[in-house]
Amino acid sequence: MKKYILALDQGTTSSRAIVFDHEGQIVGLAQQEFPQILPAPGHVEHDPEAIWSTQIEVARAALVKAQIEPQQIAALGLTNQRETTILWDRQTGRPVANAIVWQSRVSAEICDWLNASGHAEMFREKTGLVVDAYFSGTKIKYLLDTIDGLRAKAEAGQILFGTVDSYLIWRLTGGRVHVTDYSNASRTLIFNIHTLQWDDQLLETLDIPRAMLPDVRSSSEVVGHTDQDLLGAAIPIAGIAGDQQAATFGQGCFTPGSAKNTYGTGCFMLLNTGQQPVPSNNNLLTTIGWGIDGQITYCLEGSVFIAGAVVQWLRDGLGLIGASEEIETLAATVPDSDGVYFVPAFVGLGAPYWDPYARGTILGLSRGTQAGHLARAALDSMAYQSCDLLEAMEKDAGLKLSSLKVDGGAARNNGLMQFQADLLGVEVRRPVVSETTALGAAYLAGLAVGYWENTDDVTRNWALNQEFTPRLDPPIRKRLRQRWHKAVQRSLDWEEH
Repeated sequence: MKKYILALDQGTTSSRAIVFDHEGQIVGLAQQEFPQILPAPGHVEHDPEAIWSTQIEVARAALVKAQIEPQQIAALGLTNQRETTILWDRQTGRPVANAIVWQSRVSAEICDWLNASGHAEMFREKTGLVVDAYFSGTKIKYLLDTIDGLRAKAEAGQILFGTVDSYLIWRLTGGRVHVTDYSNASRTLIFNIHTLQWDDQLLETLDIPRAMLPDVRSSSEVVGHTDQDLLGAAIPIAGIAGDQQAATFGQGCFTPGSAKNTYGTGCFMLLNTGQQPVPSNNNLLTTIGWGIDGQITYCLEGSVFIAGAVVQWLRDGLGLIGASEEIETLAATVPDSDGVYFVPAFVGLGAPYWDPYARGTILGLSRGTQAGHLARAALDSMAYQSCDLLEAMEKDAGLKLSSLKVDGGAARNNGLMQFQADLLGVEVRRPVVSETTALGAAYLAGLAVGYWENTDDVTRNWALNQEFTPRLDPPIRKRLRQRWHKAVQRSLDWEEH
């Protein structure tokens, strides 16, 4: 019986499931969007039940589309939107509140307090992260502080915390397994990336009970099995990684100095720095890429909060397009943005600015500005923000990248990828399989059960779809980026605080 790997890819705006074969090719795919809950400006939530129901439905649908039996799945890999925080009752499995999404600024005041109290350096040294509302730790504290009686229940071991991977594994195993992996743990602000343990000093500072926390496991090992009733077989859950680390693995970035950029809801650039964490002097994050067989691979990461989500806003907020894929056609109606700059700081700005009080700005409008110019400026914003990340990354790592691997939904946009190459001045390389996030989770799961022998198998599967070569004169590139930085300055520190 031919065997396959099932990857669950739980993202910020949709849940996806993909069945892969041994060559890393897609044989079945299903996807469902789910609602974004926006209770106040800068606050973003999800219903954990919607996350669960869409994820299990697409898992079943992907098996149907692949026309295979559940028994043909050798292992299940899981990748997830990171930092999104879910608390649930250990006995009932019911969430105690909506999930607080990674984009949410709801805990910005807690971060202000941590910074004002002089704690920022301690968090930076132990976790590799900056003190920002992006990460899970301050979200946990916010929920414990604002829901009556919750902290006492948490201290008594009745309440569990998890990022989305932990929550889904809990549900998939019928509440038998409460785990996360090194990559997801490293995004919580309470995990020490040097000792590889939950850190007592950080937990005490945020007043988070240790009893809530999942066990931290390797990114590639069997941690449990799915309930037979859910998918028709007890499938080994054998791979776990946060979405950006999974994409880095799926792109085959196994050697120090190799990098990828994912264009999804946000934009995330990761650079493999090997088995030693590299501290950042340029406002990037030091993070764990993955842990396999006792070996930890570290990465430098730059995080852009709003990338593809700007296209969703043009669709849902402005009604400028009817479907996300129409953005490329609309942008192609004009040769360039005609001097229009769009800084999509809807929920503040991430790296390298880290300003939770920045807000979205559109500059350079004139009577001649058309819908096409807005569409073009929106797409350009992804490339400009990614440029800022790469510049900081090269300074931190002390190297010059010769090329950049790309993936994610917006990476299919040829115009955007060409502009990205033009701005960076390096070749941009897009693989045949652009679903590298799910593919990375599949590889991690498959390696754990012997479906793939080693990472050489993964490297052999990588195939180039298209290479984009820079065509822009350096003086023009410099002028465009100067104008971008001028626009960014206008968006900073906008909200009252």
